Amino acid sequence: MKEFYFSDHEFKNTDASELQKGEYEHCIFRQANFEYADLSGFRFNNCRFILCNLSLARLSGTIFSDVVFDECKMLGLHFDQCNQLALSVAFHSCLLHNAVFYKTSLKKTLFRNSKLMEADFSECNLSGAVFTGCDLSGAVFDHTNLEKADLRSSVNYSINPAVNRLKKAKFSLSGLPGLLDALDIEIDRND
Repeated sequence: MKEFYFSDHEFKNTDASELQKGEYEHCIFRQANFEYADLSGFRFNNCRFILCNLSLARLSGTIFSDVVFDECKMLGLHFDQCNQLALSVAFHSCLLHNAVFYKTSLKKTLFRNSKLMEADFSECNLSGAVFTGCDLSGAVFDHTNLEKADLRSSVNYSINPAVNRLKKAKFSLSGLPGLLDALDIEIDRND
């Protein structure tokens, strides 16, 4: 089967049936609908996805190298199935509910103004990652490396310091209850 190569191209209002399996370099995908698409084996290098829907797309072996997602709907994506050697992404104002990042390496990844409800970061390396203005309601952090990560402006996280690596991680004073949830203690916020 012939592999296709696309460079410096903009795809607007595209859906999965119009996309050919291959390598996409320096491409922009704008308002594309890849919901339930099979993107397995696709290679995206230095690409940008803007206002796209990638919810429940299959990502087996997919390469996302230096890829930025802007205002994308990305529900239930399994980033743990992507090619891990090249995984380098940034998320700006995205919906990432139920996304799975299990055992992925996302060092210094930027998550900005995104909703990561019930995302799974178990055994993920998030050292140096920055979560700016993110909602982490129900997100799972289990044996996660959060060393030097910055969560100062994010909310609704619950992170157990006993089972996660937090050395030099940054949290706001208002976020401290999220670090104490595992202790099952009551905190009076009126003092």
